[in-house]
Amino acid sequence: GQAPARPTAARTKVLETLGAGRMAPADLARAAEVSSGVIKGLVDEGVLALELVMPQARFEAPDLEKPGNPLNPSQAAAADALKGMLAEGGFNVALLDGVTGSGKTEVYLEAAHAALAADPEAQVLILLPEIALTQAVIGRVAARFGAAPGEWHSDIAPPQRRAVWEGVARGDCRIVVGARSALFLPFRKLALIVVDEEHDGSFKQEEGFIYQARDLAVARGKIEGAGVVLASATPSLESLRNAETGRYRWLRLTARHGTARLPDISLIDLRETPPEKEHWLSPPLVEAMGQTLAAGEQTLLFLNRRGYAPLVLCKACGERLTAPDTDSWLVEHRYSGRLVCHLTGFSMKKPEACPHCGAKDSLVSIGPGVERVEEEARALFPEARVAVFSSDTMWDAREAKRLVEAMEAGEIDILVATQAAAKGHNFPNLTLVGVVDADLGLRGGDLRAAERTYQLLAQATGRAGRKDRPGRALLQTYAPDHAVMQALKAQDRDAFTEAELNERELAGLPPFGRLAAVVLSGPDPAALEAFARTMAEAAPNTEGVKIYGPADAPLSLVRGRRRKRFLVQATRSVDLSAYMAAWRARVRPPGAIRLAIDIDPYSFL
Repeated sequence: GQAPARPTAARTKVLETLGAGRMAPADLARAAEVSSGVIKGLVDEGVLALELVMPQARFEAPDLEKPGNPLNPSQAAAADALKGMLAEGGFNVALLDGVTGSGKTEVYLEAAHAALAADPEAQVLILLPEIALTQAVIGRVAARFGAAPGEWHSDIAPPQRRAVWEGVARGDCRIVVGARSALFLPFRKLALIVVDEEHDGSFKQEEGFIYQARDLAVARGKIEGAGVVLASATPSLESLRNAETGRYRWLRLTARHGTARLPDISLIDLRETPPEKEHWLSPPLVEAMGQTLAAGEQTLLFLNRRGYAPLVLCKACGERLTAPDTDSWLVEHRYSGRLVCHLTGFSMKKPEACPHCGAKDSLVSIGPGVERVEEEARALFPEARVAVFSSDTMWDAREAKRLVEAMEAGEIDILVATQAAAKGHNFPNLTLVGVVDADLGLRGGDLRAAERTYQLLAQATGRAGRKDRPGRALLQTYAPDHAVMQALKAQDRDAFTEAELNERELAGLPPFGRLAAVVLSGPDPAALEAFARTMAEAAPNTEGVKIYGPADAPLSLVRGRRRKRFLVQATRSVDLSAYMAAWRARVRPPGAIRLAIDIDPYSFL
């Protein structure tokens, strides 16, 4: 720049120290041994100019010479098929379908290797449903490619996020492992998207901008002309249907890796061996827990508590109470003593005798709390170390990691857990899984209930058993003849899928039909009720569209706001998004009432 108007010794020293180079203001003040005021004065006078320099984070390049782990024949065949698909180029989708423990990660890492090796600019995105699972996968990616991938999820600090965002946009961050929002990163040349655990409900974003990340990954693959791999031990029925009809390639891994065997699964018929009054654990399960404890092994008591809605059934004959004209089950609302249907809005007083078999006082709401089961386990086995793993007790990923490590190290004898523990953890000393309420998921007004129950229980029971001692799983149920229970017992997923797809086709539910939900909420019940009626009357009349509701949402009061919901069912020939937009355009919610539309809902609360 120019010479300073008033040269002083300090100012001259600054200019000499700086010379023709560039330094940060604080470093320059230190080097020239002057105060920051001197430098500020020179900047204000225009002698020195400040410029913002952003340091660039460097991402190590993946080592493509590094050989992968040896694959078994079934893995090698799947890896070759994926490499062939990538070599064809352009948009393709493959479903990588293999039992728990069959080594799907190794297979898709080989596909990632092929994609990166084929083009020096290619980028790969691996999507996972839970932050807790990203650490394990990042470790495996780093081991395979000798370089850490970019990491993207809500727990990442802003400077790191910025570095990954810029690295992806520049193209030198070539592998990203992340949660669903990583789909929106500005990839320069995306060649492969992997959606791991593709069946997982966490891929659905429910608030704000509503989307299903698995479906969006397929859409982005199409836009980018990239390959997409969906991986799961229990694929969603939508993906299975696409694989069966040939829209997706279907790669099946049959063998479990190494010597691990799938656990034996048996059903406990609660009509024959019920637990004691006010208890939840049946005698056969208690006995099995005692044996496991005596052998120094671990038990997992699993509660199927996703979206808790206590179903009402008869202890004597197993009959479940349903609403008239639908097979939607009734749920007990304790405070009003009424049974309510969350699909149609029907409600009735709780009857004194079972309408099916006439037994008196035999109607119970099933659905114990985690705390109740924990108390019971402590009372039965006072010497055992009991811990609880549920989304209510786990506040963050660190806490979850601590508990998982304690379980792996054998510091826990009995773990009472909800679906949070059923995912991808490997507990070597766990040999018994007891599912306390296998029925709960089956139909609480939720279309995917049976599918989710099957997936969860298959994942949970898949946690049992290790190399030398096979595990076992016991499922407590009032409906041992239900297709889900029979398929689980026989470990016959195809039979379950077939039964469930037939049922869905008859009912016109996804993947054969389409659904949308409308959730209305507001502080004033009367105003909400009135607007729900107005909205119902404004629904456009269209061939192939059925509307259920308005009904109280199962969680009818959230943060002081009442909630009502409609469920819209349409055939595949209807453009559901356009229909919902047309309906939405006909009504104007008053100020305090919020209206949310969810196409293809996952949560029915």
